[in-house]
Amino acid sequence: MLPARVGSMSPSTPPTPNSFPHHHLVAYQLALELVKLVAGTRVANAQLRQQARKSAASAALNTAEGAARQTLADKSRAYAIALAECCECCAAIEIAAALGACSAPHEQAVLTLGLRLKNVLSRLVR
Repeated sequence: MLPARVGSMSPSTPPTPNSFPHHHLVAYQLALELVKLVAGTRVANAQLRQQARKSAASAALNTAEGAARQTLADKSRAYAIALAECCECCAAIEIAAALGACSAPHEQAVLTLGLRLKNVLSRLVR
């Protein structure tokens, strides 16, 4: 249920899939794929599972933040943080696999997508 204040506003057009700056970025689409992939990856170690999910979400959030920033320096800073979070996510899955808490195919899928995202984000960090 919507709060009374929101419900009393005049109707407007709902946002389209490309309403926000981050929707136009390949990096954001890849980061969102990483979030979904990590969420569906079985990691028996709860701490590593939580860290991988948190880092993947942070990579996507910082990518979106970078897209919305106005100056090159601000954009670069947000994309650099997203890049570091992507690497942290991949490391958490890699460590989980090394500990036997994650299957090799799941590890490979995350690392493959993570590498694609890292390469795209690296180009955005100027």
